[in-house]
Amino acid sequence: MNVFRLIVSEFVGMFVDDELLAVSILAVVATCGLVIWWFHAGSLSVALLLVIGIAGVLMSSVVKGAAK
Repeated sequence: MNVFRLIVSEFVGMFVDDELLAVSILAVVATCGLVIWWFHAGSLSVALLLVIGIAGVLMSSVVKGAAK
């Protein structure tokens, strides 16, 4: 049972370790979904928005982590 508990805690820790990172990625994905829904944007523009948004979120997370 201890092995199962360890596996579950590590799995949950992957997603809960940096709450701001997970929430920010979800916000970028939701924004891309809203852009598709509201503006009927093409897939290329939404893909570009997604790549730039995720890259920005990851860069800010790295900068924040380096400052610690």
